Amino acid sequence: MTDPIADYLTRLRNAIMAHHRVVEVPASNLKKEITKILFEKGYILNYKFIEDGPQGLIKVALKYNPTTKSSAIKCLKRVSTPGLRKYTGYKDMPRVINGLGIAIISTSQGVMTNKEAVDLKIGGEVLCYVY
Repeated sequence: MTDPIADYLTRLRNAIMAHHRVVEVPASNLKKEITKILFEKGYILNYKFIEDGPQGLIKVALKYNPTTKSSAIKCLKRVSTPGLRKYTGYKDMPRVINGLGIAIISTSQGVMTNKEAVDLKIGGEVLCYVY
């Protein structure tokens, strides 16, 4: 697999389209950090890290609106790919849906949202957009 982050986002996207409650994803430190951000910002209901085998798993409980049955995540879009990396400084930080969504940034201080990166005045690689 050449792009594990794209695989992670695709598994979430496919589970949302199939209206699954829980999705299991192979774990890595970067995926764990992205999952924590999605939980903190209210895009997923819960998560659990399972140490199983050499790699481990991440169980993600997806969040749905009970009345309309629509997911809290409308779009997961990969920005930086292994073939074309996208970097940005804090002055040129992208705004997702005019600030309603988040961009997940990998910085020298760890993985964070675009708003946190601007507050700390650091740039980094734009991993994905979530809204």
